[in-house]
Amino acid sequence: MAINIIRMKKIIKAEIYNDGEYYCGRCLDFDVFTQGKTLDEVVNNLKEAIQLHLEDDRDALVDFIQDPSLFTMMDLGEIHV
Repeated sequence: MAINIIRMKKIIKAEIYNDGEYYCGRCLDFDVFTQGKTLDEVVNNLKEAIQLHLEDDRDALVDFIQDPSLFTMMDLGEIHV
């Protein structure tokens, strides 16, 4: 008898970067993008945008555990050596 093991994702991944004028937040798992004038603002906007996206499209969470974490990577700019 075969047992199917389903691996559920625990983390929603996103990136944050500065475009020179605004901080930008882009979700890598869903089609979500937002901006903010400060880092705090873009983080709050990103959380809210992902929550709204998932409220609208519950099927998008099919591969995720209930209440997954949001993991963000941030571009810190060039390093001059």
